[in-house]
Amino acid sequence: MRKTITLTFTCLLLFVSIQSKAQTDVYDALLKTYVSPEGDVDYKGLRKNRALLDIYIKHLENTIPSNKWSTNEAKAFWINAYNAYTIKLILDSYPLKKITDIKRKGRNAWKIPFASVGKKLYSLDYIEHKILRRWYDDPRVHVALNAASKSGPRFANFAFTKENIEKELQNLIKAFINDTTKNNITLTKVEVSKIFQWYQEDFTSRNTLVDYINKYSSIKANDNAEVVYLEYDWNLNSK
Repeated sequence: MRKTITLTFTCLLLFVSIQSKAQTDVYDALLKTYVSPEGDVDYKGLRKNRALLDIYIKHLENTIPSNKWSTNEAKAFWINAYNAYTIKLILDSYPLKKITDIKRKGRNAWKIPFASVGKKLYSLDYIEHKILRRWYDDPRVHVALNAASKSGPRFANFAFTKENIEKELQNLIKAFINDTTKNNITLTKVEVSKIFQWYQEDFTSRNTLVDYINKYSSIKANDNAEVVYLEYDWNLNSK
């Protein structure tokens, strides 16, 4: 009897895993179709054909995150959830020029409790600050989240998985820091996105900001390089 129960439970876990992968594949197909390699989102096209997004949103609504998930699995899941719900929020509010234009009952886009995961409602702020930043202590998550803005890091046109997340976070942080439209690194001056100012404590918990930048920059700044934060363009990251 015990063997039967164990086998049934194992089969159930396998079924859930397969189902989850299938839904993530749906989301991955959506991103590859409507997000350019440069990270620009075809919100107009998505608005006309929301079927893939709706399928993935339904998956998020019915998925209860487990404390038995690995760090990579959980991190990938919550990043995907944040990004999918950001897209949904934009589509529900479209047309608009900036995500900062969104207001509901006095709340801005990041404070609206509309993201349903496992039958619970979350705001984008909660997912970012209380889950991703609090539990995973990885500043690279900031380049994986859809900022829905021109100055934000390139929005990846693929879904994160437990298999690819480590490699892709490394690729994204390196690409962002070396993107001269977002940051400009020289020997004596480090001109960087305001993301590095807003989340400075994440990037400097173990080193200085210049040290962190130098880990990924092709140009290594001097230790005493001046740090300047660039103006942030909130215009929508749309095609």
